[in-house]
Amino acid sequence: MFRKVLIANRGEIALRVINACRELGIRTVAIYSEADRNSLHVRFADEAICIGPPRPADSYLNVPAVISAAEIANVDAIHPGYGLLSENANFAEVCRASNIKFIGPPPEVTRLMGEKEKARQAMKKAKVPILPGSDGVVDSEEDAQEWAQRVGFPVILKAKAGGGGRGMRIVRTAEELPNLYHAASTEAANAFGNGELYMEKFIERPRHIEFQVLADEHGDVRTLFERECSIQRRHQKLIEEAPSLQVTPKIREEIDATLRRCLTEIGYQNAGTVEFLMDEDRQIYFIEMNTRIQVEHPVTEFITGIDLVKAQLRIASGERLSDILPAKLEMRGHAIECRINAENPVKFTPSAGRITAFNVPGGNGVRVDTAQYAEGVVPPYYDSLIAKLIVHGDTREEAMNKMQRALSQFVVQGIETSIPLHQAIFEDENFRKGEFDTKFMERFLAARQ
Repeated sequence: MFRKVLIANRGEIALRVINACRELGIRTVAIYSEADRNSLHVRFADEAICIGPPRPADSYLNVPAVISAAEIANVDAIHPGYGLLSENANFAEVCRASNIKFIGPPPEVTRLMGEKEKARQAMKKAKVPILPGSDGVVDSEEDAQEWAQRVGFPVILKAKAGGGGRGMRIVRTAEELPNLYHAASTEAANAFGNGELYMEKFIERPRHIEFQVLADEHGDVRTLFERECSIQRRHQKLIEEAPSLQVTPKIREEIDATLRRCLTEIGYQNAGTVEFLMDEDRQIYFIEMNTRIQVEHPVTEFITGIDLVKAQLRIASGERLSDILPAKLEMRGHAIECRINAENPVKFTPSAGRITAFNVPGGNGVRVDTAQYAEGVVPPYYDSLIAKLIVHGDTREEAMNKMQRALSQFVVQGIETSIPLHQAIFEDENFRKGEFDTKFMERFLAARQ
């Protein structure tokens, strides 16, 4: 096992990794920007190194600064968390060249999965179901028109080099394609430095299903069931739950077998999430793979009893999955996660500032992952996520009731948060019945205006 690990991240995920390391007897090194000097991940790490000014490009995304901190602290490995440098293949390569273990997949695999169209073609080759679409990049407006006619409207244009809803446009008619093609390409170029797009058939009312995977460095791959994250706004997830009400044992078994075969073939290692869209006939189609730990990993931890971050560390140190996971995983109950963001719950504008009061709920089956505290400051430079509230019950009904109780006891004052929005969602009849898709929030918000 590693002697010392640097966490190349901030906030709740940095604290989450610190906790896992401490339980495994690993010393930790936190890095931080000047804006995060008083953050909890800095306080609870064994060592902490300031790597630059508040702006992410000058600190958390500054690869030379991160590697310098790792070398100064003489660490064995780097855990990237999620976001920031977690899916940066170049960073993983620099770690390798510096003889520092990157806790994640090899850079070649990260690069393959990071280029969405290459990932799509790799999955297609491995016989993973994918949506009908272009064979590669659509490199002109004319090419896009030709593919749209073949696939059939509506279609969706997606950025080759990224995700998170940027560089993405839904096209319903040939007439609107030119403007949307150029808008998507420009947005992708600004966001990812690459304006190339590919095209897929657009499903009108899909559900967003993702499968958690773990793979060791000896060729063994396992799936840890699925999560559903259909409750999202502008492609940003708000609520996740496991298991999905729509995934049958047969679908689960088929996807498990397919992913184990496919990911073994491409040499995948460590934790990852394979994301799918499900249509109204319960047909499931690959959309992308995230080569890192996910924000929503706690819901999988609740239903399996597996600590995914500890598993990442053990895999990266060379252990076999057979020594980390039981021979047969059992699904236990139902778990739900709400992302608590520092933002206005109606206008969705960011809400930075000092937290004057902070009380987290507790009780059986209630977990809060956060790095915030009373009198702490939420800086304006980073993602708005300030806490994750996760609950577990024997049934979905019990989990929903527990979540409502926990939300009512979650106190954050001094800034605005998304807690009132979550409370309203959990009172919605369609949500409670499980009758939703990725367009749920559009209908929900329109009905409240």
